[in-house]
Amino acid sequence: AAMRRFLGPLLCLLALRLPTGSGAAARGLDVASYRERVRAMFYHAYEHYLESAFPYDELRPLTCDGQDTWGSFSLTLIDALDTLLILGNVSEFQRVVSVLQEGVDFDIDVNASVFETNIRVVGGLLSAHLLSRKAGVEVEAGWPCSGPLLRMAEEAARKLLPAFQTPTGMPYGTVNLLHGVNPGETPVTCTAGIGTFIVEFATLSHLTGDPVFEDVARKALKALWKNRSDIGLVGNHIDVITAKWVAQDAGIGAGVDSYFEYLVKGAILLQDKELMSMFLEYNKAIQNYTKFDDWYLWVQMYKGTVSMPVFQSLEAYWPGLQSLIGDVDNAMRTFLNYYTVWKQFGGLPEFYNIPQGYTVDKREGYPLRPELIESAMYLYRATRDPTLLELGRDAVESIEKISKVDCGFATIKDLRDHRLDNRMESFFLAETIKYLYLLFDPDNFIHNDGSDFDVVVTPYGECVLNAGGYIFNTEAHPIDPAALHCCRKRKEEQWEVEDLMREFYSQKKTRKFTLKRAPDRGEGENAKDPEDASSEKAGEKRNSKKSSHSLLSCPSQSFNSKLAVLGQVFLDNT
Repeated sequence: AAMRRFLGPLLCLLALRLPTGSGAAARGLDVASYRERVRAMFYHAYEHYLESAFPYDELRPLTCDGQDTWGSFSLTLIDALDTLLILGNVSEFQRVVSVLQEGVDFDIDVNASVFETNIRVVGGLLSAHLLSRKAGVEVEAGWPCSGPLLRMAEEAARKLLPAFQTPTGMPYGTVNLLHGVNPGETPVTCTAGIGTFIVEFATLSHLTGDPVFEDVARKALKALWKNRSDIGLVGNHIDVITAKWVAQDAGIGAGVDSYFEYLVKGAILLQDKELMSMFLEYNKAIQNYTKFDDWYLWVQMYKGTVSMPVFQSLEAYWPGLQSLIGDVDNAMRTFLNYYTVWKQFGGLPEFYNIPQGYTVDKREGYPLRPELIESAMYLYRATRDPTLLELGRDAVESIEKISKVDCGFATIKDLRDHRLDNRMESFFLAETIKYLYLLFDPDNFIHNDGSDFDVVVTPYGECVLNAGGYIFNTEAHPIDPAALHCCRKRKEEQWEVEDLMREFYSQKKTRKFTLKRAPDRGEGENAKDPEDASSEKAGEKRNSKKSSHSLLSCPSQSFNSKLAVLGQVFLDNT
């Protein structure tokens, strides 16, 4: 059978805009009211972080102070930055950009998680870089192919590159940001810690012109693929020196999860059929060996026998991922299973024993994770099923009732008795709040269907941005896929082009190089000249009816598949 022709419909699905209203209204859920409650939740947490914890990584909400957790990067500030823009707070976004440029230093003697630094720091900085112009930041000449946040992201990513210097190309899990990999570092890394780089690293390579980032990410992905079992599964932990599997449990949850996520999202971002083909092969094995009654269990990777009949809260991303490949019916059935667990406890315990229908000992906590809300957001974009809004409502009510304290929101240590722990992870502001807000904000710019877009001028010509189809990394930092097509040249060619442009503009003085919108081609002979156009407000939208540029929407792209409606993929089999 022909491989699912996926690329166009998936971008359509990400930006899908269906008629609003009837489902939510029928159930009497006030979407606008819940959206404002989510906004208030964000600021309750964010302001207390600034007051009590900054510049530490995270807030300790029970003692109203801070702690460093993942490397001393003021991590919550980086993780929350793009959420500020999604909530519409451009002034605070601009202030934080300045604070980060002045205060964050990666040249420090700290042992940092390669995985966490990538998804939170590199991902957060890349997203903020690409959203800077939309947030009213005065960007420099050459943006989005240059800029201070991009340079910070590149610096952080380069600190991680020594971890990839292994015989297999699979990275160590920890690296010292000053000295590289410690001599005694364990070679055992989880699967997700190896396969969760292609989104950030490919974006870096495309923006900077340096292929090293995408190259190491692809090599790591392919090393995992090469070492899958004969029945098509991967385990949980592997030795990156010998490529021997240390933990042979196969599933979709903790330790594996974002590897599968990045095969799909990398395929969409890069229009890469090989990555999607790899995922679809994995998906066959996952459905054959781990799926039981719309639950997904853990099995032995070589035999397929059940090893752990548990549901992990981290697995709740899976229905959202299924929606991205158009498998909405199966996604909804699995989502509803997970939702029953939420309703049982007012949150998702880290482990849930499926046969017993109860929590697993010492895994009863809920650290305010986003995964079920993330899936609800994706599925609601695809179906408008009001049940998904009800999950959002329940999440707001539960988190406010159980987790809210005077200085923020605290991790729930035990869902059975609602005991709290003195921690507020940065992903609460980066992911949980963001997905809740987007669930209740159907007109947010993130949901753009391509009817609005910006055109910017780069050293290589005009470039379309902010047209929708954003790809969220696994920390919910949105990446604009169109940006990857703005900086086509390699560095050597880029420098040559920039030198020529500087010379040209210094001689002519008739046109000021700008990243603001180009003049409308459709305004006839009286169109403004480039000097006048460059002074117009940054971020102003081009009217597609006046523009010679085709509307950036799915049907206008050179995709094989033509349409996605309600998440169902319609194929062009001709």
